Amino acid sequence: MTPARDGHRPGAGGPTAHDAPRIHVSAAVITDDEGRLLLVRKNGTTAFMQPGGKPEAGESAAQALIRELEEEIGIRLSDADIRPLGAFTAPAANEAGHLVVAEVFAADIGAARPVAAAEIAELRWVTRADAAALEIAPLALENFLP
Repeated sequence: MTPARDGHRPGAGGPTAHDAPRIHVSAAVITDDEGRLLLVRKNGTTAFMQPGGKPEAGESAAQALIRELEEEIGIRLSDADIRPLGAFTAPAANEAGHLVVAEVFAADIGAARPVAAAEIAELRWVTRADAAALEIAPLALENFLP
């Protein structure tokens, strides 16, 4: 059987990249002085991912990220503290068959120390060497892990 033009094979199970439901989020790339990437794990999940989340109605991607960082890790930033890196798409870590479409920003947190808050169960500073021992969301693993 040959794939259709959209990449979907007729009769094949599950969504393809073309028709998979998309989850739009804002995500942060936060690194420390040792070059490690900050990742968080939400309550009830196993995968570590970049801090951030879904925008609320009327919020820009940057506004959503600034709000989410304050809620999730207790860091208050302004527009001057973040720099857009672009939009990235990857399989969603916690929603099987979905894709996450992330507007990603580099975030400078200065000397601030993030803490797990709201729905965050755990946070870790991670290097590529740590990846084998942790479940890491595809977005972070494929694009941002040092």
